[in-house]
Amino acid sequence: MGLEALTARANAIRDARDWRQFHNPKDVMLSLCLEAAELLEHAQWRNGDDLKAYLAEHRDEVGEELADILYWVLVLSDDLGIDLEDAFRRKMDLNEQRYPVDKARGKATKYDKL
Repeated sequence: MGLEALTARANAIRDARDWRQFHNPKDVMLSLCLEAAELLEHAQWRNGDDLKAYLAEHRDEVGEELADILYWVLVLSDDLGIDLEDAFRRKMDLNEQRYPVDKARGKATKYDKL
């Protein structure tokens, strides 16, 4: 299922419940952040092998949080008229320029510090 189909499914669920009236950009952005925080809860107080084991054991729950995040990304980009595929492509092109392989490989340094 591609982005267009996923967006259509998200909008169909939203529209069938008449939720679009609540989905102004600010509140959708807040919802996106709240779902990201719920994802982070799965990592809180866990590190290394403990985190790895926890994430493997709770894979379905983590997947549900990622799906919630994707829902908000899809409806927000659609509401704002943003072609998400194009935006992603352009951002990856920019990242390739900002982080040339010969300077960035194996480093967690921000592009302006390379």
